[in-house]
Amino acid sequence: MRDQKIIIAIDGFSSCGKSTVAKSLARMLGYIYIDSGAMYRAVTLHALRNNWINNGVPDREKVIAGLEDISINFKFDAKTEQNTTYLNGENVEEKIRSLEVSNNVSPISTIKEVRQAMVKFQREMGKKKGIVMDGRDIGSVVFPDAELKIFMTASPEIRAQRRYDELVVKEQKVSIEAIIKNINERDHIDQNRKESPLVKPNDAIVLDNSNHTLESQLEWAMQKVSEIIGE
Repeated sequence: MRDQKIIIAIDGFSSCGKSTVAKSLARMLGYIYIDSGAMYRAVTLHALRNNWINNGVPDREKVIAGLEDISINFKFDAKTEQNTTYLNGENVEEKIRSLEVSNNVSPISTIKEVRQAMVKFQREMGKKKGIVMDGRDIGSVVFPDAELKIFMTASPEIRAQRRYDELVVKEQKVSIEAIIKNINERDHIDQNRKESPLVKPNDAIVLDNSNHTLESQLEWAMQKVSEIIGE
């Protein structure tokens, strides 16, 4: 690829494989991958550990005040060739993928001050461009001027199966019914929250990957990048 670097924003519903595509695309382009979802999950994990969430309802004042004590960063793991999420110096990559965190991340994400803090951090990381970031509001809020915006979707059943397979590999016991319930609830919250709801930006390109392999998705995405940078 030429020296020209762009910002690639990938948004979409939960369990659509956004992170997998974003990580692979960043690796192919030599770009930096920023997992915005992991950032919100890290805040959620911190809140759970401090008992700031009761019956799915976060204590807004405690969560907001606690933001000052949170440090989130990403480190590249040479063994797995993946970015790893660190919360206050602790590797929490596996912990933030638990179903408990999944069940509570959407309510945390609706808190205005949490989103403002994460967006500020994300924009700072994107100043030099050459990044791929996935999430719910990357193309609509964080980087509205991103050169390439992709909106990913897939059927709820396929998304649930993917999530189930992922958790089984990690030896986490959970039913497919619980995952479908979680996905439907997260979709509703993400699309209807007051602060930065999940929407498809008008200039985003839709990728329905219900019946596409990772390889075909990456081939499609690389073609879109080439069209933008002129190769």
